[in-house]
Amino acid sequence: MPIVQPFLNSVRFSSTASAGTGTGATFAIAATAFTNDAGVAATAFPAAFSFYNLYLNGILQTADTSSVTTTSITIPGGDVLSGGSPVVVEFVVT
Repeated sequence: MPIVQPFLNSVRFSSTASAGTGTGATFAIAATAFTNDAGVAATAFPAAFSFYNLYLNGILQTADTSSVTTTSITIPGGDVLSGGSPVVVEFVVT
């Protein structure tokens, strides 16, 4: 039986912390505040993905740091970040 390699691809979205709203546990950044790999404004995050990685200031965050939907990413306590801090979300899709 041949081995079939799984198809994996990633899509990345970037923004800054200043695009977020809310404070404390409700701090969130809308998907529409991000640009995609092509530099075009995003309309939504992927609905189906294997996993995602969140980078704040270029540093990979642990899984308990955020939650994501197709419309936004919630980063509890993210309101303490400097407004210019880069936020990158990478979705690994199959």
